[in-house]
Amino acid sequence: MTIIASADGSALGNPGPAGWAWYVDDDCWAAGGWPHATNNQGELTAVLELFRATAHLDEDLHVLCDSQYVINSVTKWMPGWKKKGWRKADGKPVMNVEILKEIDEALAGRRYRFEWVKGHANHPMNEAADARARAASEAFQNRSPVPTGPGWTRDGAPARAAAPTTSAPAASAQASPAPEASAPVATQPDLFSFDELGDIDDGLSPEGTEWRELTLTLSVDEHARLLGRARDHGVSPEEFLRSLI
Repeated sequence: MTIIASADGSALGNPGPAGWAWYVDDDCWAAGGWPHATNNQGELTAVLELFRATAHLDEDLHVLCDSQYVINSVTKWMPGWKKKGWRKADGKPVMNVEILKEIDEALAGRRYRFEWVKGHANHPMNEAADARARAASEAFQNRSPVPTGPGWTRDGAPARAAAPTTSAPAASAQASPAPEASAPVATQPDLFSFDELGDIDDGLSPEGTEWRELTLTLSVDEHARLLGRARDHGVSPEEFLRSLI
């Protein structure tokens, strides 16, 4: 049997009040967050908490994720980072390394695969995870109770709500051993994965293709308008920007 679950993150302002969530169905999901973190930290933590919630099961895990940064980090870049002492090709420390190390440990002995799905494109499970991650980030923004969900409730497991995190995850780099990663799914970086733009040098570009890095600084209002316009067009923010070129 294969467990199919969606994982997503949210950050208001990026960085700002942030949330994460994984979702199987309306009776089986969890969420949490921080007063201040990045969207990538939320995306990574959603995956980590999903693997932790299913650690007691001997079943394949099929993870739906709209972040190519997360998919490539876990399935493609991480083995090379570990060999280099958790440093990138340019010698700089890997961002969000503490979460990545925990994911690395959580993957040991697990059977899993990642599938990229387009965000804000009416994919039911992705939309459900996104809504719960955003609700968590808004709760931290408004200083209201965080909707943490019932936790894992399948296979007779007792319902257990995820505890909301109150401090942002660290982004420093340290080395640690880890298992082999599965084959990569995504082949192109997410333009809004601000933490890891430099990783397009880690073998990501197809042969014969030249990439140019773009760092874009937006105000909170500009970022919100961009997300809204992309959502209205049913595409990701980077796809919306590319359509303007």
